[in-house]
Amino acid sequence: MTFNDIFKSSFLDRFDAVPLVDAVLALVLACVLGLFILLIYKRTYTGVMYSASFGVCLVAITLITTLVILAVSSNVLLSLGMVGALSIVRFRTPVKEPLDIVYLFWCIGTGIVLAAGLIVLAILGCIFIGLIMLVLSSKKDREQPYMLAVRVENDAAEQRMAETLEAAVQASALKAKTVTGEGTELTYEVRLRNGASDFVGTLCALEGVEHAALVSYNGDYQG
Repeated sequence: MTFNDIFKSSFLDRFDAVPLVDAVLALVLACVLGLFILLIYKRTYTGVMYSASFGVCLVAITLITTLVILAVSSNVLLSLGMVGALSIVRFRTPVKEPLDIVYLFWCIGTGIVLAAGLIVLAILGCIFIGLIMLVLSSKKDREQPYMLAVRVENDAAEQRMAETLEAAVQASALKAKTVTGEGTELTYEVRLRNGASDFVGTLCALEGVEHAALVSYNGDYQG
């Protein structure tokens, strides 16, 4: 192989398939929009433990998607091979929060639109989606469901507890009831009235009520 053969290589012919200016501009915009999506994610996050690694993934996915689509758009054969390669990829990390999936698709969609050269659409789309997410997240869910676990000694105590609970909360529904030799365990889905949770102490003070515990949940109870 001579130097002439090297310089005539088809690999070097594709060296400028994607203009350097276009690639740099697309990646810089992808980084900026990825950081914007990360900012919206932090502002709308409602969980307790924020995952910093997931935030990094949002920016990285935007960049990687832009890079891949830039490469695919420059070569038809490469696009077919890329589809086959991506079809064997399997992601086994569980996504517990449904909104996390929304942000992942948001990053992927932004990367695709940017790499396609639709810069205005990508920027306006990110701003519009970000505003919608902020508006929806700013409205506090006053009907957030809670799980109430109560242990009573007998039926009379259960009756007193149920009457007190009905008067203290906005709505309640019995989800599970377990009767043992030591007493009865009751699990309710409740919706608080104006966020007040002091009724738990009132329940515990009732005669025959051994303990009461109130925990929030996302409504995915299965029983």
